[in-house]
Amino acid sequence: MAPADVLMVGTGEYTTGFVGGTASTSDKKVGVVGLTLFDLRRRGKVDKLSMLVYADRDKKKKGKHLQTNISDVYNGLDVSFESYPADDKVDPSAYKAAIDALKPGSAVTIFTPDTTHFEIALYAIRRKIHVLITKPATKLLGDHLELLEESRKHNVFVFIEHHKRFDPAYSDARNKAQKLGDFNYFYSYMSQPKSQLETFKAWAGKDSDISYYLNSHHVDICESMVPEYTPVKVMASASKGAAIELGCVEETEDSITLLVEWRKKEDPSKTATGVYTASWTAPQRAGVHSNQYFHWMGSKGEIRINQAKRGYDVTADEEGLVWYNPFYMSYAPDEEGNFGGQRGYGYISFEKFIEAVTALNEGSVTLDRLDQRGLPTLKNTIATTAILHAGRISLDELRSVEILREGETWSLK
Repeated sequence: MAPADVLMVGTGEYTTGFVGGTASTSDKKVGVVGLTLFDLRRRGKVDKLSMLVYADRDKKKKGKHLQTNISDVYNGLDVSFESYPADDKVDPSAYKAAIDALKPGSAVTIFTPDTTHFEIALYAIRRKIHVLITKPATKLLGDHLELLEESRKHNVFVFIEHHKRFDPAYSDARNKAQKLGDFNYFYSYMSQPKSQLETFKAWAGKDSDISYYLNSHHVDICESMVPEYTPVKVMASASKGAAIELGCVEETEDSITLLVEWRKKEDPSKTATGVYTASWTAPQRAGVHSNQYFHWMGSKGEIRINQAKRGYDVTADEEGLVWYNPFYMSYAPDEEGNFGGQRGYGYISFEKFIEAVTALNEGSVTLDRLDQRGLPTLKNTIATTAILHAGRISLDELRSVEILREGETWSLK
């Protein structure tokens, strides 16, 4: 069977490294999604590629950016793609025509503002198109559950791009946690510099918040580490001021902390506490783009991981001291001059999605089997969406929110 065609919806920082008419100032200057898929096409794992250049009037500049920073760097790597909508149009509903142009069994990647994930994914699923969604899957628990129901109905694979599951340290920690007794405590912190508020100014504080954007990483990691536990209550707290001074809307929080009570499914007398903090007002020159660490404690041991500084730093006159993370995406060419970052967990995340799509199309695997592999599927990430949604309600209504679960039925109270 031929490899799947892939449509990229949303072509900003994460997909192309090009945002606001120029190259990103983050650690994703040439993007992740586009580069990975161009290389997967070179390796014969995907076929035709297309992009929805969403609300971007300067497509020629974006094409030149890809040519200069990817093709010219990696042995003339083919960066061609079919573009939607037509070059002279800006159409927010253009994703429909782009998806309609795909044949069943193709795939779509969705890297757009959080509020748009549900409608784009649902449209694709109902046309038997496999879907990869950037985290969070959806803002609302009900939308997540509807996507799960529809994906089962149409036998479509939906993968949430929780790449931290494939970070080798996090993956190893998840395995070791199983031998350290009952879950007791989890604390995580993740931040990005204030410059991200400029990157995300179109939606920051208006359509979504920093908890959906960054807490989603560690809430998902925690969920994957403690499958025998379920979240039952969420209380959220936030700080404000810095983002507003930078021109964001009044609703924009600087940092958000979620306090979550977890309960063991088979023994409700055993409970645990999760604390997840995220911020996008960190210092501009902190040496890392993303601070990221967590502390997990069980009844028989504990785990601490700090993934911000990995023992690799570079000092230059202009940039100063910088800690890099090539374990996520390594942009160095291989010995033949081709892109050589296939072992980065950012790349692996997409490759696992494509491999699952191919296997499902061939009939060699089922959706249930993919869930059992522990991949970040819709079924395996319900608790994460429930926690993030409950956190937003807690902030808006100044109260704790219960997460109710009876079998496969989830709701918030």
